Amino acid sequence: MGTSSLGDRLRRGLRVEREPAARAAGHLADLVVITGFSGAGKSTAMAVFEDAGYFCVDNLPPEMMGSLAELFMHEGSAVERAAIVSDVRGGSYFEGLLSVLGELEARGVSHRLIFLECDEQTLLTRYQETRRRHPLSPAGTVEEGIAAERRLLDPVRERADLTMDTSGLTAAMLRRKLADELLPAEAPARLAVTFTSFGHKHGPARDADLSFDVRFLPNPHYEASLRFKTGLDPEVVEYMDREGGLSELYDHLIPLLDYLLPQYVREGKAHLLVAIGCTGGRHRSVAIAARLAEHYAADRRYIVDVAHRDVDKPPRA
Repeated sequence: MGTSSLGDRLRRGLRVEREPAARAAGHLADLVVITGFSGAGKSTAMAVFEDAGYFCVDNLPPEMMGSLAELFMHEGSAVERAAIVSDVRGGSYFEGLLSVLGELEARGVSHRLIFLECDEQTLLTRYQETRRRHPLSPAGTVEEGIAAERRLLDPVRERADLTMDTSGLTAAMLRRKLADELLPAEAPARLAVTFTSFGHKHGPARDADLSFDVRFLPNPHYEASLRFKTGLDPEVVEYMDREGGLSELYDHLIPLLDYLLPQYVREGKAHLLVAIGCTGGRHRSVAIAARLAEHYAADRRYIVDVAHRDVDKPPRA
């Protein structure tokens, strides 16, 4: 369930201040219970819901669902949408899932049960690729585990509100399918975009999805009055744009990003790292990364962050 405990996350959820347009306190608008075959894509489904702003809990024993739903519906709760994965990893506790769902229904807790299935060959291929053991057959074969799981899941599958076959889908295809079919229209997935500056002389940016080299712009390092400043200082930005090159760069770069970012959303990508590189990572790249982050922070389709990898490294004399 992540590095922080469930209790810590719940306490944070109870303290979150909602926007004025949010629903009344304690109103749980959507509770999604995800189950199905091991290897059918439950982790991917959880990531899709998490990116859409759902409070997510993985591998929750069914007997805890009632208490969790009650907390979500408490007057002080800020949790309006939640997704829970419950599966055979819960051992004997999982067998009580259907009775717990019946209790939620009797208490008037609106919920959806999503069942993910997959053909046996695809499951076998995925287990071979990840080299993981099946939770129901840790000392046996994957085939034995799948067979045992199928017997256990048959009654749950019949109870599901939606059954989705993930056979033959790539990770990106599965994310798109899940988002299209499972997310409510008012809760679209948001792409997390990080703009990071870096200096080429300190090494390339690691794991960058897009990388732009801006060393063609005037270098403030060679101005004694600017050398120990950074791209966050207005004087540095003015120097870079003294011939209009910086403004011209934005005229081309921002429309390019306006085109590219929605393409990554459609591909099901959750996080995009955009790296801006100059020589030392203190002036040009810092100014541009900060400006792009400021520009896209106003767009509610994206969750924007900015990082400056090398801004604190001292410039050479």
